[in-house]
Amino acid sequence: MPDRRQGILHSVSSTLTLRGDHAPNSVHQIVTDSGRHGILQSVSSTLTLQGGRTLNSAHQIPEQNQSQKPHNSELLAATDGKDILIIDWDGPDDPQNPRNWSYRRKWATALIISAFSFISPVSSSMVAPAIDQVASAFRINNDVVLALTTSIFVLAFAMGPLFLGPLSEIYGRSRVLQLSNLWYLAWNIGCGFAQSESQLLAFRFLAGIGGSAVLSIGGGFVGDCWVPEERGQVVAIVALAPLLGPVVGPITGAWIAQFSTWRWVFWSTSIVDVVIHVVGFFILQETYEPILLERKAERIRKSMDAENGPQRTVCTVFSQDRSWQTIMAKSLSRPFALFAHEPIIQLLGIYMAYLYGLLYLFLTTIPSIFLGVYQQSTGIAGLHYIALGIGLVGACQLNATTTDKIYVHLKSKNGGVGKPEFRLPAMVPGSLLLPIGCLIVGWTSEAHVHWIAPDIGMALVGAGIIVSFQCIQTYILECFSLYAASAIAAVAFLRSLAGFGFPLFAPAMYNTLGFGKGDTILAVAAIVLGCPAPWIFWYYGERIRNSSRHAR
Repeated sequence: MPDRRQGILHSVSSTLTLRGDHAPNSVHQIVTDSGRHGILQSVSSTLTLQGGRTLNSAHQIPEQNQSQKPHNSELLAATDGKDILIIDWDGPDDPQNPRNWSYRRKWATALIISAFSFISPVSSSMVAPAIDQVASAFRINNDVVLALTTSIFVLAFAMGPLFLGPLSEIYGRSRVLQLSNLWYLAWNIGCGFAQSESQLLAFRFLAGIGGSAVLSIGGGFVGDCWVPEERGQVVAIVALAPLLGPVVGPITGAWIAQFSTWRWVFWSTSIVDVVIHVVGFFILQETYEPILLERKAERIRKSMDAENGPQRTVCTVFSQDRSWQTIMAKSLSRPFALFAHEPIIQLLGIYMAYLYGLLYLFLTTIPSIFLGVYQQSTGIAGLHYIALGIGLVGACQLNATTTDKIYVHLKSKNGGVGKPEFRLPAMVPGSLLLPIGCLIVGWTSEAHVHWIAPDIGMALVGAGIIVSFQCIQTYILECFSLYAASAIAAVAFLRSLAGFGFPLFAPAMYNTLGFGKGDTILAVAAIVLGCPAPWIFWYYGERIRNSSRHAR
């Protein structure tokens, strides 16, 4: 739980009833999570605090920062003249709080989220090696339409989080994620039965909508369960899955296409998804704090009705207007508001979009390199995706073992106070590895050097992408903790648009410029967008956050 720091004294002209053996005092103390001062407020109502808090002679009423929880002063003013019971966790060690779950339970949640994050992106790229079979089956001659068959799934990744994220704030993360996965499963199976080009495109888009839920909701699970000092390693693993999935997809898809039909590309992923969904049904539990506290409040309301005692207004520390109309209206606009007003989202979101677009550009051009330049078979050409996977997994594991250690070291040097900026140091080498890898891939392919050379370049591209990706995602998660779903939805929208668009212009670019010059342009853009970012936010990030309406 966040540190309780003293705010200002409130004068309360009401009778204060506390659960426990505490005598009320004429002066009641409001305690805030962030140390920000409250507002002088007179409240003419009777207040009961639920939870096993230890109070001093000045009674402590938990109140949180504007960016975390609504002010209790607002809560009290809205309940004028009524007996109020405010529901919060039963102290900092409440076992019902997801942050107090056992490590085994937390890791089970993290791993099943990783599995959901993995299988959907597998579907996004698995059809790429079978694209010639699809073209033959539906008589498609346009290269852009063929590329659209792969990338339209990623376009849905941009749309889905904008409304699935808000829905998770109404109905809970777990329920929305699992229902969305069933939607993805149904339409992914339908892709295998498509009888026309238009059916395949429509089914792919609808499957992508369902598969996109985990992109915005997954980061919220991590923020709900893990404290910042432990979060880096978990984010490293969870963030790897949506990047590793598009790499594994073409490897398996190439062999399926060679020895079976393109329809089994979709049916095979559906079989794996069924297994993941069944496991998730039993393991994945709700972690969103407002939902859990609301359920606790509802149990107390029912017990009061059963007792037939005096009626009280029961609300949580998050209690505001939580109707679906209000939450959808606010949350649908919040990702765009974050992008419009938050420099953190603007700069890092654009760079993350470039990373994601570059990943899908390489995923769709690897076959043209090894089928066209090196004249390899479909199955063998698909094996070169392993090089990209090695870079992703290797850098991910290295970053996972060091990121929390770096954070704890910098926190101790800062007097025990952690900052989101302590997640950025690893982004410096990541922003350099990416352009170096692009140059190696482009010019070695252009010169027909042995195939191991472009593979080395792709491994460096993968390493640069995952390290920067993890740093950005963790930084955004810690800057916008309560609005994690909206912040992640904002960057997911941008990066998915890039993942959709980059493969569409790649064939024309390489046909005109060749691999060498084409990848040089990509490398220069990576340097311009990526290299300044960690330095800017290292030196000015705290100032930017302090002036933000949403960041902490």
